[in-house]
Amino acid sequence: MVSSTRSTLSEWKFSLDKDKRGVLKELTQYLTGDLNKERLMWEVAQCIRNAIGCDLVNVYLVRSAGYLSQYSPEFTQFEIQPIQSGTTLAAHCAEIGKVLCVNTGIENEDYPDGVPEITGAAKVMVYPVCSEDGEVEAVLEFVRKKGNNFSDYDTEIVNSYILWGAVGIQFADKYSFVQTQKTVNDFLLSVVRSIFQEMVSMDTLIVQIMNQAQKLVNADRASLFLVDAKTNQLYARIFDVSCEETESGELQGNKEIRFPIGKGIAGFVAKTGEVLNVPNVYDDDRFNPAIDEETGYITRSILCVPLFIRGSVIGVVQMINKNGSDVCFTKEDEQSFETFAVYCGLALHHAKLYDKIRRSEQKYKVALEVLSYHNAASMDEVEILLEEGVPEPTEHEDIAQFTFYATGMDEMKKVRKALFMFVDLFGLERFEYETLVRFFITVKKNYRAVAYHNWSHGFHVANSIYSILKASPGIFKPIECLSMFIGAICHDLDHRGFNNKFMIDIGSPLAAIYSTSTMEHHHFNMAINILQQEHHNIFSRLTPDEYKQVLGNMKHCILATDLALFFPNKARLSSILNENSFSWELPDHRLLVEAMVMTGSDLCASAKPWHLQLETVSVIYEEFYIQGDFERESGRLPVPIMNRLHENEQAFHQGAVEKNLGWNPIPLFDIDKKEDIPAMQVGFLGGICLPCYELLSEVIPALTPIKEQCQQNLLTWKQQAQQQKIKKESADEE
Repeated sequence: MVSSTRSTLSEWKFSLDKDKRGVLKELTQYLTGDLNKERLMWEVAQCIRNAIGCDLVNVYLVRSAGYLSQYSPEFTQFEIQPIQSGTTLAAHCAEIGKVLCVNTGIENEDYPDGVPEITGAAKVMVYPVCSEDGEVEAVLEFVRKKGNNFSDYDTEIVNSYILWGAVGIQFADKYSFVQTQKTVNDFLLSVVRSIFQEMVSMDTLIVQIMNQAQKLVNADRASLFLVDAKTNQLYARIFDVSCEETESGELQGNKEIRFPIGKGIAGFVAKTGEVLNVPNVYDDDRFNPAIDEETGYITRSILCVPLFIRGSVIGVVQMINKNGSDVCFTKEDEQSFETFAVYCGLALHHAKLYDKIRRSEQKYKVALEVLSYHNAASMDEVEILLEEGVPEPTEHEDIAQFTFYATGMDEMKKVRKALFMFVDLFGLERFEYETLVRFFITVKKNYRAVAYHNWSHGFHVANSIYSILKASPGIFKPIECLSMFIGAICHDLDHRGFNNKFMIDIGSPLAAIYSTSTMEHHHFNMAINILQQEHHNIFSRLTPDEYKQVLGNMKHCILATDLALFFPNKARLSSILNENSFSWELPDHRLLVEAMVMTGSDLCASAKPWHLQLETVSVIYEEFYIQGDFERESGRLPVPIMNRLHENEQAFHQGAVEKNLGWNPIPLFDIDKKEDIPAMQVGFLGGICLPCYELLSEVIPALTPIKEQCQQNLLTWKQQAQQQKIKKESADEE
């Protein structure tokens, strides 16, 4: 530390004439005990106050760039103020870096607020204490309420004390730096141990990093956002974690959040790669106060640091609210955190590689399972269809009707009808017929022989798309039509007859690969695998841009068949229609309608004539029952009511498995609730199917007949449910 005032010859002579032993003895009394830089600065200021005879002294420290915070050992929280002219005397002194001796009774536009706690006239000396490179590190504010103005002699006394006091302050500064480096080194050692002594998952490592980071800078909460380069977004599954949560092991999983790079404080750091220390977030336009308003938590300060690998930002660590006496994060926190961030980046990169290896192992298991079950199209099957030639329209006149359903039709005939629908929609100018034959036969073979989600279901969903496209010509673009039709016929490839939740609960390798829309992601990847087989790429004649677009739309369409996505899609489309803002010119609106068309086609059995609807429902429930068989084959004993060997026992279903595992199945899968099927169908058609068709008919009026047929089926189910209710009440009375 040196004075901002240059040492002159007269000042040096003064220091020689001064009783240095007395000064050192007085300082030594204070420079014992805890070697804290701030505390020593305070004690030096008290020595000076006694030496120059003033009433009080205020100490202001520059803890973070551009801000002053008042310090006192008695304070637990320190208010901060920006370093600038036009506010307080201390802030103005820090701005200009010069000693000022003033009278607060005289107004001055450079410091209109004067000394906040002083009212009326007072004599004040503000003295900037600077580092060796000339940066202001503190401001000492000496106040005399009575007596003479501060003189040059007083200034020389302050110079002398600062010169001698700087020795102890610098020693304390070095000691604090060593302690901080030790803390950082301890953390880095723990990171290295976690990398090389145990293989941890990404989520586990993120928790470790946030826990250590909070301790390193004494923060109240922490967040770590990773960069998704494909979508240009930041995302996090674990965020706003406190030390208590990480240390207790009671960390609660949070729903994943995403936001664009460049948005907010974290987004700014991810975009620029710069460290950002914000002492007062409500003064920063980049801060979003909505979360504080929602949670009631008050954010004061934020320290945000980028994580780099090979020169690219891979994530952002954000510390929230400095604990203890400091209001904001300090420059020392920034330095420590930047060192820590280098190792964090390496740790996260290592964890990502481990996650990739683990996912590859799971994919390998799935691939072996799939390959052991499925086969590609045989030459005999291909030749038979090729010999029959391209299907003629006269053979398939009724297939475009909404009421069409291939009851009793053999599997290969459905392949031929699928070929007709494709050729009728898209022609053969850009598609090779033999490749189409191979593709559709292989698609058929890649559907498992489950009760409902089989090749027949895939065919009927594709037929529903075909009938919708034929009824509404010109609405969808050719690439969109191609994506929807192929997506529909592939949308349940390799379905095992189990829903997504069940696949997750039994620990299926598929669930380890795809945490959301598990089966739908698998169906899409199965379609890609078929396209990649030799002589199966039906899109080979498309341009690269068309190929990319059709695959992207296919994935969108197949994922849309996950009913979990239907409800947010329905809510969004309803809102758009209610606001009368729907437009076919907007890509997002078109994608939303495509998703709704896929859902409606997947549920097409609910809008078929009553005898077909009834027949389909019985097949669907049969698939639920089969899961009980799977449970027994896996080495678990089904509950007695689901044992196929028992007299009058028909089959086993998902509800039996869930009960045997100690779960509480929903009525849909509970054999004890079989008599409630009509009531459950009322809920299913009324809550999902009909709302879907109502929205579609509003956007595409030509689809109104589908809605009307669904309404008729719903009315019939209501009648049956009422009859079942009366029957049950009569039985209860008896």
